[in-house]
Amino acid sequence: MSAPRAAPLLRVGLAAAPEHELWLLPQRAVWWPAQATLLVADVHLGKGAALRAGGVPVPAGSSGDDLGRLSRLLRRWNARRLVVLGDWLHARSGHTPALQSMLKRWRAQHAEVAIVLVRGNHDRHAGVPSAELGIEVVDEPLALGPWCGRHAPPVGPGANAPALCGHVHPVAVLRGAGRERLRLPCFVLQRQALVLPAFGSLTGGWTVPSGAQTARVVVADEALYAVEPDVPSPWRWLP
Repeated sequence: MSAPRAAPLLRVGLAAAPEHELWLLPQRAVWWPAQATLLVADVHLGKGAALRAGGVPVPAGSSGDDLGRLSRLLRRWNARRLVVLGDWLHARSGHTPALQSMLKRWRAQHAEVAIVLVRGNHDRHAGVPSAELGIEVVDEPLALGPWCGRHAPPVGPGANAPALCGHVHPVAVLRGAGRERLRLPCFVLQRQALVLPAFGSLTGGWTVPSGAQTARVVVADEALYAVEPDVPSPWRWLP
């Protein structure tokens, strides 16, 4: 089945596990309805503070905005679990007392939500979240039904299950007839992985080229656009 040209969300699943499906959301997140689980990648909380500490003049408030967006998603879908596919925190220098206080208030608002962090490369340097936040930190891979949760996309053959992952902050470059050029965050479906766009608002991106075994779904104006209509096996679009 081909994906629609534009949609408020897109459903994708595995041919071998039709009872499971994932919903790609334009808020740069994935919803797993069967498990009431929200998945995000690369939040990079505290990045603004870390950049300012290094002399880069970026405005304050990005971490608060990102936590606010995450709160709206958790409430919108009545999530019971949040899985962060790596890089919850950006750097040790960005883990300021102000951010710690903000995180305590945010966690208290979602005390009923179980949170699991798949340790990413930035998490290893920034340190684990404070124990009082009640975030379970695990190494990859994390078993998630027919999928596995990782931070980085798998390299080479041999993956036991398709990976849900992040790390590369994928973006797609679209060009128009009048030499217009748009660079937009995107989901990437490949044979071994569904790569999520970075959730954090102060993240850069890696340009993903088109390819026979790659399907990109860009995020624009609170909608999703399938650049390539067909997805590689074992993925399939669901009605």
